[in-house]
Amino acid sequence: MTDFGHSARKATDAMRALFPVTPLQRNAYLSDKFGADIWLKREDLSPVRSYKIRGALNAMVKRRAADPEQHQFVCASAGNHAQGVAFVCKHFGVSGTIFMPVTTPRQKIDKTGAFGGDAITIKLIGDYFDETLAAAQDFCKETGAAFLSPFDDPDVIEGQASVAVEMIEQLGRAPDRLVLPVGGGGLSSGVLSYLQAIDAKTRLKLVEPTGGASLAAALKAGCPVTLPYVDNFVDGAAVARIGNAPFEVLKATDPGDVLAVPEDRICVTITELLNIEGIVLEPAGALAVDALQDLGAAIRGQTIVCVTSGGNFDFERLPEVKERAMRSQGLKKYFILRMPQRPGALKDFLGLLGPGDDIARFEYLKKSARNFGSVLIGIEARKSTDFEGLFERMEAGGFAFRDITQDDVLSEFLI
Repeated sequence: MTDFGHSARKATDAMRALFPVTPLQRNAYLSDKFGADIWLKREDLSPVRSYKIRGALNAMVKRRAADPEQHQFVCASAGNHAQGVAFVCKHFGVSGTIFMPVTTPRQKIDKTGAFGGDAITIKLIGDYFDETLAAAQDFCKETGAAFLSPFDDPDVIEGQASVAVEMIEQLGRAPDRLVLPVGGGGLSSGVLSYLQAIDAKTRLKLVEPTGGASLAAALKAGCPVTLPYVDNFVDGAAVARIGNAPFEVLKATDPGDVLAVPEDRICVTITELLNIEGIVLEPAGALAVDALQDLGAAIRGQTIVCVTSGGNFDFERLPEVKERAMRSQGLKKYFILRMPQRPGALKDFLGLLGPGDDIARFEYLKKSARNFGSVLIGIEARKSTDFEGLFERMEAGGFAFRDITQDDVLSEFLI
């Protein structure tokens, strides 16, 4: 075992003063579904409902050991890292200043405040995270406070490695495959470093959201690059640029072991685990489980561990998750319909609907011509194949339409 292996174990032992080992649970439903022995490392059951508490704790322990007089800590985060830092600040009785974007949902701000209590101060600065980060770093320069990075820090990486330390001890051996999400790279680089330190033969599969595939972009370029656009739906993993320190560990990764999964499909996995297993996961927390379907027959008969990295799910987002899940499954479509402006036209259209078709949205937009009106219509079906028959009947009935379900621009403005 290398020095990293020993230090990761030491960091793991230190965590027992703050929280117990998170569960490693075999999931019978997923095991039967994919024909493999599938286990979930439940980081969504940590005190702050994510693994981020690990890196925050280890980094703070190291800073305090290097400078016992250091009592001020700072982070910039709109989510799980903020909550982890807040929790650790309260535990050690030190002062924490948490910088969050002004646009951060109230629920996340309140949860961070609840974890930190009187030990922390929350500052809402900037509409975008880059502005928030700059303000936090300026504050550190002015006050001498220690900055705790969410992922681009060797001490944070070492702390996140404790996920692998616990997992292997709980399983009693290294699994055949380990599937985990990638955002800034702190978790994946920490886990990979530990697996290498103990010479484990586990094959790692790293999963990114399609709208935030910063590791794949870095591997292609040979160095970290900044994505021109990031879809923030998977907010716990949607990072525009992977960290420099994590990439030094991950740069030899086979690009074929980095998967990108679409945001709408992740919603299917979230609702599936919630409805069938009663497991509440945030979008980033569901990444690893969602990727199982992409591994196919290669995992049959193998022992697979998926890291469910977080469960900080705001239930106000549930309608959006359900909507996106139905669209991903092909059970809901939106289209613009040219409706003839004549008596009986609406009745004729309604007569074309099948017994399982349900109108979920019906809105006149404007008259595009004297004899026709444009209608935004959303329809839910029992089976995705039902739409084939509906569209055939609409064309035969002379109803012109345009399917805008996958048109991101029109969907953003109209739906």
